[in-house]
Parts: sequence; C-alpha cells; structure tokens
Amino acid sequence: QLHPVESGGGLVQPGGSLRLSCAASGSFANIRSLAWYRQAPGKQRELVASITADGTTDYTDSVKGRFTISRDNAKNTLYLQMNSLKPEDTAVYYCMTRPPFGFWGQGTQVTVSS
Repeated sequence: QLHPVESGGGLVQPGGSLRLSCAASGSFANIRSLAWYRQAPGKQRELVASITADGTTDYTDSVKGRFTISRDNAKNTLYLQMNSLKPEDTAVYYCMTRPPFGFWGQGTQVTVSS
C-alpha cells in the first residue's frame, strides 16, 4: 500500500503558483495510476488530476490549462504544478492511487487569498 508524504503547499495570492510534491518509500513503477485529490472546507474530497504509468494524464475541468501532473518513477515522486491559482483552489491536497488504495497522508494545505 502507498504511504504518501505531501509537501509544497502554502499561502499565495490569486494568480500565483505552487508546486506540490509527493514522496513515497515504495516504487511507483508498478502502480498503474497515481493522482492528486483535494478537499475544501465543507466539501467532499474530489479527484483533481491523475497520471498513468505510461504518462497519460487526466484533469478535472476546473483545473485544465492551469495544473500539470507529472511523475518520476526513478525518484518515486509525484508532482502537481499549479499556476493561475484561484480562491476556489483552496483545499488540502493529497496524493494517492486511482482508485484510492493505501494510507492517506496528512496532505498539504493550499490557501489562495488576497
């Protein structure tokens, strides 16, 4: 099972950028699909973006053109580059398999506010 550790969150102004990272001790190479999820206050957790072992990506409509997911199997690291951030992107961001299977980490807080 995946044991992720997320990092890179913070407080940014609208229009700013952040790069999130997710590290794990195990190998990502044999995991078919990895993903970033987020949960905003008072909202259910939602899938933000996913990437398969061969590099195929998928994004929820609200982040298309602004976010980019990538994976480095050699470093066992998953990334999420977030540009043109909006207040509605405020949430705790988590990395996990798709579909979810493993232990949820603490996540990393992203707050977009002026």
